[in-house]
Amino acid sequence: METTKTHGADAGELAADAGPDRTEDDGATDATAPETAPPVTAPATTGEPPQDTDESDESDDSDEPETTGTADAPAAHAGVVPGAAAVVGAALGLASLTGTWLGTVLAERRQLIGQINTSSGSPAQQIEQIYGAPWHTTAAVNGVCALVALVLLGAVLLAGRNSAPWVRAVAWGGLALGVLGLFVAAGTWFDLFGGLPTVAETPVSSGG
Repeated sequence: METTKTHGADAGELAADAGPDRTEDDGATDATAPETAPPVTAPATTGEPPQDTDESDESDDSDEPETTGTADAPAAHAGVVPGAAAVVGAALGLASLTGTWLGTVLAERRQLIGQINTSSGSPAQQIEQIYGAPWHTTAAVNGVCALVALVLLGAVLLAGRNSAPWVRAVAWGGLALGVLGLFVAAGTWFDLFGGLPTVAETPVSSGG
């Protein structure tokens, strides 16, 4: 009986000793539990990975310059034609004042023909064919250049109302040159700036 009591007392003491230790361990565990980080929740996905969205955005961005370039091509083409026409018209207007290579060649040809036709003609006929005809030929060529310049530049100004400012400036300058060249050519054709030289008739002496 004493042995049984002794064992019982020893078991009680062991249980009493283990009880507080277990309580302290549980308390330490409970004390450290709030210090743990809360679980991180993964963001909800829409069904497509982010890489696909970025690729779609890049494809949209890459398509935008192509659309812009295609839209700018007709505008650039539409701006080149009026500009080229204005430059050509201004050059023709200037040529109507200064003369052209074609006018010089045609005048020399007309002068040569006049020399051949009036080799035995009167002085008045020689002056008309050798000097007057080439003079009028030059005036005719310059007048044609002026008319072409006026028609071309008038079309540029009427059709290209939304053209660039420099195009309209060149067109107006060429139009002024064309008008001036047309007046000069008309004055040359009608001998307004100077008539042909004349030869005084020699008096006929009467024999007696």
